[in-house]
Amino acid sequence: MNALPFPIRTECPPGACVCDRDSLLAAGDGDMRVLQLTQAEEKKLLHRLENITSLADLRRMQDRMAQQLGIELTIAPSPNEVRTLRGITILVHEQRGLCRKTRQAIPAAIKKGMDQRPEITYELLNEGGLFAGS
Repeated sequence: MNALPFPIRTECPPGACVCDRDSLLAAGDGDMRVLQLTQAEEKKLLHRLENITSLADLRRMQDRMAQQLGIELTIAPSPNEVRTLRGITILVHEQRGLCRKTRQAIPAAIKKGMDQRPEITYELLNEGGLFAGS
């Protein structure tokens, strides 16, 4: 196992997670950027996602997470009718080294931010819709 140039996330208790962190470290050939997301950094990220101000801000965060950590998100209205935030699909794609709890916390933080600012949900629904700019 090579020493990485950045601090990495501590391992989850045995049997509590399916992140496969140890095999990612052992192989040494995978995308290790996600291991930079320590517990302290995760708290900062979740706080930032809870306090998004607009859809553009959310999309910027989505891009930064992909660039810096390799975390891919899909945020879109569900194909069925959307009446509440439950109709918004927020999917964190599976990735080796990404903790199961983190995969659940990211969508929850985004939904909390969207709940605080409903205009973000409206912008998301209008994105690519009838009233979107051409």
